[in-house]
Amino acid sequence: MSDVKGVSVLSVVSEIFPLIKTGGLGDVTGALPLALREHGVRMVTLVPGYPAVVAALENVHAVLADDDLFGGPARLLAGYAAGHDLLVIDAPHLFDRDGNPYVDADGIDWPDNALRFAALGWVAARIGLGEVAQFRPDIVHCHDWQAGLTLGYLAYDGRPVPGSVVTIHNLAYQGLFPAEMLSALRLPPAAFQVDGIEYYGKIGYLKAGLQFADRITTVSPTYAAEMQTPANGFGLDGLLRGRSDVITGITNGIDVNVWNPLRDTRIPMRFGRTTLSKRTANKAHLQRRFALEENPERLLLGVVSRLAWQKGLDILADALPILLDTGAQLVVLGTGEQALERRLVSLVESHPGRVGCIVGYNEDLAHLMQAGADAMLVPSRYEPCGLTQLCALQYGAVPVVAKVGGLADTIYDPEETSADAQRATGVQFSPVTQDALEAALIRTSQIWSRKKQWKNMQLNGMRTDVSWKKSAALYARLYVDLLAAKN
Repeated sequence: MSDVKGVSVLSVVSEIFPLIKTGGLGDVTGALPLALREHGVRMVTLVPGYPAVVAALENVHAVLADDDLFGGPARLLAGYAAGHDLLVIDAPHLFDRDGNPYVDADGIDWPDNALRFAALGWVAARIGLGEVAQFRPDIVHCHDWQAGLTLGYLAYDGRPVPGSVVTIHNLAYQGLFPAEMLSALRLPPAAFQVDGIEYYGKIGYLKAGLQFADRITTVSPTYAAEMQTPANGFGLDGLLRGRSDVITGITNGIDVNVWNPLRDTRIPMRFGRTTLSKRTANKAHLQRRFALEENPERLLLGVVSRLAWQKGLDILADALPILLDTGAQLVVLGTGEQALERRLVSLVESHPGRVGCIVGYNEDLAHLMQAGADAMLVPSRYEPCGLTQLCALQYGAVPVVAKVGGLADTIYDPEETSADAQRATGVQFSPVTQDALEAALIRTSQIWSRKKQWKNMQLNGMRTDVSWKKSAALYARLYVDLLAAKN
């Protein structure tokens, strides 16, 4: 794609792996810049100066200063870390806090999140307008609500602006704040209108991005269609339908250098397609880690997830009797809603040796679960893309997923009676109900008992290209087409 050469993109993000990560957003924003290099795209990432990010910076120098960035002085630092070209907002009054970038130790949103992520957008807009001499991007690419106000600031500045893209990783999270903050956010009164940043009487950060972006992407083709419906649009479906001509669904990939069972140093036993039997050692290690009966013949199902209503884990808890009746075991790793955490922990107490749950997130353990579980469950009510099932394919863990969003796009489950059954990579179920999940669990158990069919499904998954190669090419083409349309 020689016509992509020389395109420069500012990626505006609130997290980036491996420096700061709370979920799939960080994985995507960490992998995409690296994948785009093969297409001649230079992507520089703007990220808040959380302690972990500032500490990792190398070759640091200041490129911009602000005496009052929403309540205190700040510098924009240019540097390099973990393979990434970075611009980092060094604003201690906003970002010098330990732990989660969005919530405090009690899981409550930081009270000044409106200002913190307005600062991200404000600085991104200044970079986009050319105020950093060393880097003037052709395109500003904003990810999720935390970066959405960038495009509001650009729209109301009055100067020529670069091309713009906003990517929706989860439409449910929109960044809504009181209308009374308009002046404090340095937005003009004219911005507070339905064709601006106003959303049902509030200031909508994601709304700003969707309203003013030249192009809108989301993380799978099926979710691109789903989010334009009232059921999945979270009040923004009308706006999205009105802009359907600029919406593209591009399925996420994963970093296959990080997620590669042949080279993964986080797991006890490495393996590949020709050495699948070595997975048994990882399974035994996983069973011991969760205090389960150590038995290679029991089907071991894993969940690595944010514990939230969206993820359908309450339905899984309801379906547990059927799961256990099949003889299977269940292990869960995740953190989130406290009521769901308590319910899952109580299941461990009720079913010792059969169910395990660790509340929290541990990257090493996430890798072990992919490498040791026989199947990975993703029973989400909606799922824009999902990365768990992509990792599962790579590691020979059969995905059992709801047929929604990116799960529908990435897992192949033909009718078992069809000629294509030998190409299956996982088990899907629909609708997202207890009955449908129970039927999927029973079918999974039946396939597990047919060892040749199970191994065939594992190998099909492991042959699937889950890298960023195809998706990065689509983003590169999107950038080229956008610049051609603007010029």
